[in-house]
Parts: sequence; C-alpha cells; structure tokens
Amino acid sequence: MTRPTRLLITNAHLLHPEDGTRTDRGWIEAADGRIAATGTGRPPAAAEGVRVLDAAGATVLPGLIDAHVHLLVTTLDLAAVANWTPGYLTVRALAEAERMLRRGFTTVRDVGGADHGMARALDEGLALGPRLIFGGKALSQTGGHGDLRPLGDDSVPCCESRPDFGRIADGVDAVRAAARDEFRKGAAHLKVLLSGGVASPHDEIAAVQYSEEEIRAAVEEAENHNRYVTVHAYHPRAIDRALRAGVRCVEHGNLLDDANIGLLLEKDAFLVPTLVAYAQTAGLGAGSGLPPSSLGKLAEVRDQGLAALERAHRAGVNLVYGSDLLGPLHPAQLEEFTLRAEVQPPADVLRSATTTAARLLGMAGEIGTLAPGAHADLLVVDGDPLDDLTVLTRPGRHLKHVIKAGAVV
Repeated sequence: MTRPTRLLITNAHLLHPEDGTRTDRGWIEAADGRIAATGTGRPPAAAEGVRVLDAAGATVLPGLIDAHVHLLVTTLDLAAVANWTPGYLTVRALAEAERMLRRGFTTVRDVGGADHGMARALDEGLALGPRLIFGGKALSQTGGHGDLRPLGDDSVPCCESRPDFGRIADGVDAVRAAARDEFRKGAAHLKVLLSGGVASPHDEIAAVQYSEEEIRAAVEEAENHNRYVTVHAYHPRAIDRALRAGVRCVEHGNLLDDANIGLLLEKDAFLVPTLVAYAQTAGLGAGSGLPPSSLGKLAEVRDQGLAALERAHRAGVNLVYGSDLLGPLHPAQLEEFTLRAEVQPPADVLRSATTTAARLLGMAGEIGTLAPGAHADLLVVDGDPLDDLTVLTRPGRHLKHVIKAGAVV
C-alpha cells in the first residue's frame, strides 16, 4: 500500500450516500489521510508531490462498513481451534482482515473476539486491513449463547486470557465487572448475548437470557464510559427487554414484531440484520459442522429474516449493514447487498453500509461519507451502484481501487 501525502482523483462521478446522488464528472482530493476538497468539472492543478489518479469515468464512493464481523472465527472446526495458540489465531484473523479490505470494507466492527492488539496492528500498518472498531468479548450468562461447553462438562470457566468470542458473567455485579474489564481494554462497545442462537446447541431461539437488572447494569457501565451496548437477540421478548433497558443496537432481530419496531423508532436505536450468514450456513448444511439442533434453529430464523428486514425498512428503522460470516463463509461478505436488494432500493442498502453505520459507530462525518474532513476511505468502481448493486458485489470485475486514509491499496 503506497502512502502519498496528497492524492487527487480526477474524471470521477462522486456518489454521496447521504442523499443517494451521483454527480457529473468531477474530482476529489485527499491530504494527510483526510478528504480535503471535492468538486465537479475541471479539477485544480495538481501541486508537486500530489499523486493524480484518473478514474476514467468510474464512480468514487465512501469505503464500506461492515458492522457485524468476527475476525477471530476463521474456521468452523472447533476441535482444531482448541489446539491453536493465541498468536496463530491472531495471524489468521489479520489475514482475513486484509481480505475484507480488498473486498471494499475500509471499516469493520467486530462484535465478539477482536481486541486492542489487533486494532493497534492494523492502525500502525503492521498488517493490512480495515479500520477495526472492536468490542472485546461478548457477555453471556451461564448456559447462554456464548456458553459452548458440552453438557457433560461441569467445569467452571477459570480465566479470560485466551482470545475468544465471549466470556461468562452471571449477576449484576459480575456483569458490571466484566463490562468494566472490556472497557478497560479499549472496547468501543459492549455486546450482550440476550437470546438463544443458532451456533449454540443447547439453548432455544425463544430463550431470553439475562435479567432486566443485568442488562441495565451493562447499559449503565457503557454510558459511564461513553460507550453503548448492542445485543444478540432474535425473539421479540428479548428485543423488547433490551430496548426498554436502554440498549442502542440490536443484532439480527429476525423474529421482531411490530411492537419491537415501534420501540426501535421511539428509542432511535439501530438494527443490524445479518441475512447472508443464514443463507450461506444453510448452503453448507451438515457440512457446516453444526449439530441437527442448530440446523433446525437456522431454518427458523432464516425463513423470517427477510420479512423482518422489509417491515423495519418500511417503518424507517435505522438499518445497518452486517454479515456475521464465520470461517470459510467470509468470502460471501458482499452478498448481504444482494439479499437486502430484494426488499430495499440500492440507495438505502448502500446507506446502511456507509452513513447509517457511521452514526451507529459514533463516527458520523468521519467515515461513510465524501464530505471534506472525513477519513479518505474510498472505493473506485466501474459503474453506478445506485443503479446496479452488482457493481459492489463483483469486485473482481468492477472494483478498480481501494483507498484507505488516502493510501491506495
């Protein structure tokens, strides 16, 4: 990745996701990693030392944001992972981070696993990848979505030093302590596992995990640290409990009802559907390694996910792009665009992966936009994504350049 001090892209259509417009041919200039200026028509004369990139009529848009990834989960073979060292886990995760960047994702939010060391390595350029917004380990109650111990295992989790998706915390005091510990380690948000899940074989999708008092404790700690709580939740009861307790964001939400939608609007909260995860996992079937109980739950949430997205979209809920792909499924990261386009216009789908995602992350005006002053995270693509989303989903054919912080990848 080259690191010019200044970059001038000329002969480009600029796509502004805020209002879903694509300009006549124009230009965009970056300096010291930020967008310095934009315009239409003739570009300013390039000063000495400025790299000029002729887009030849292509479209420039903000880099994409995936708000639901798990960088550490690079395989579905849990038996193999048990023998991997933390160093090996991290190297594999950073290799996947680079592949995400090359797909066009210049920012990702990890909601279970990634830590401050991985974010630092990417920030310092020790590894190539997107800007990493991490939440550390998700909180799970005993027997919850994050408790993957086999039923015959009566051991008590003894430590939290190994890289992992989640940690177990029971009771208000333990939840407070765990939240404080994740924020101590730099977490930008806290994820709480609030209902059953597909990958956890021993709980039900309809199960509500964590009491209202425990959730409120997590929310209070997040607010004390100027952070927020997001929750893994499918079932209406779990979503209702979360939103009433002050949670800012709901992951998945496949089974949400009209009352949940009303609360999402009332609280100005965010919803991160992850449709591609179910479609891709279902395609693997038994080859995914999931037990029959999990495959049954997969069908339950997959069949209702698209309808839930459509209802939330029509109501005006804040929708954010997320993929939630694991292991060998990561290459399908862009296919979430394809699924959402079945019920949303391209402009709205694109907004979920740019400006709306930036608001969720507390980075409005910093990422997901071509506004001057924002990070110069840019994509140069052949075609118009507002007219045809395959311009984004087929990077081998359409993606000409990925630019992160003004540097051409």
